[in-house]
Amino acid sequence: MDDSALIHDWNAQGGFDWPAARVDLNDETLRDGLQSPSAIDPPLDVKIRLLHLMADLGIVAADIGLPGAGPRVQESVRALAREIAGTGLPIQPNCAARTVIADVEPVVRISQEVGIAIEAATFIGSSPIRQYAEDWTLDRMLRASEEAVTFAVREGLPVMYVTEDTTRARPETLKALYGNAIGWGARRICLADTVGHATPAGVKNLVRFVKEEIVVPAGEAVKIDWHGHRDRGMGLINCLAAIEAGVDRVHATALGIGERVGNAEMDLLIVNLRLLGAHRHDVSGLREYCQLAAEAIGVPLPPNYPVMGADAFRTGTGVHAAAIIKARRKGDAWLADRVYSSVPAGTFGLRQRIEISPVSGLSNVRCWLEEHGYDSTNAALCDHLFAAAKRADRVLSDAECHHLAAEALGRTPGAPVDAAR
Repeated sequence: MDDSALIHDWNAQGGFDWPAARVDLNDETLRDGLQSPSAIDPPLDVKIRLLHLMADLGIVAADIGLPGAGPRVQESVRALAREIAGTGLPIQPNCAARTVIADVEPVVRISQEVGIAIEAATFIGSSPIRQYAEDWTLDRMLRASEEAVTFAVREGLPVMYVTEDTTRARPETLKALYGNAIGWGARRICLADTVGHATPAGVKNLVRFVKEEIVVPAGEAVKIDWHGHRDRGMGLINCLAAIEAGVDRVHATALGIGERVGNAEMDLLIVNLRLLGAHRHDVSGLREYCQLAAEAIGVPLPPNYPVMGADAFRTGTGVHAAAIIKARRKGDAWLADRVYSSVPAGTFGLRQRIEISPVSGLSNVRCWLEEHGYDSTNAALCDHLFAAAKRADRVLSDAECHHLAAEALGRTPGAPVDAAR
């Protein structure tokens, strides 16, 4: 049967043409991600490995640090820039910098030392609440911005001008800040949902305003970025809304690590763009990217985390398992990977796993036995595992199943063949 006839996709009816979308990805893991209060700053070799994994996944840009923070960060930024330059890695580096020359100067120096363009992501708060807390006037903000942007441009750096808390800023303030930054030479501006305030509708309203009221009237080739956090749990959906609204690049971090509860999740963004037809790169390295970030940065990956969590493609439920098993018996891997999953495990280098639990059917037991080299037609063997599962209060581990099989077969239970969980 034609695959397209097996899934009626309401997502594809009307609206945005995702396969035609062209959007770049900017990875903030090594800067904004490391600002998580729970994060461990990983060693340089891990950062370099993450950079390479980003490139392998089709991520085209990365924030490699805020060198104005001190010598340690400067050394890391210098080494990462050298790696990009020395290996020809297809990653465009950028560095965060407050709108002060003291922050921009080390970006200039490292760029000149390494011989590679590093985009200066100069940022300043823009919302009235931030202005009030800081005792900033708009004139003061404009003077600081002009000094930083013109210095960076004069020194040959590409500039991305970032307004923090854009999603709570007044229209007239954004016009003044972005409009002048473009006039001073910034050729990329970034809309930042710094505290995760925006809804998808708010994102679209903001992007539309910036495009129509600021970028188009400027008459310059200016790119627009979106940078969002997930304080209200909308980091990922807001990225998709920003893309629909026409931004050129979106920012995210591995596993969504970052300040407070974090940023939009780069891995889930890639998953969704791939499934929507908007990301056409190899994604087989996504698991390594997530695991390396989780281990090195010290952010545990919950079992129920989408796609990369341990439970993402596991089932001990009888009805679910039966459908997957029936699909496998049709000899159709495509079908088996989708009959009970909207995310095909195989696309991301993973596989569906059928296990045995209190809510399993005999089909689960037979499937597990077949996969582990036992005779699944042995009724006594099946009944022994099935009865044990019904007495249990959770999914049985592989070690427990091997032990039960040995009991049923009259063998002395020994070390399990596979005790991995």
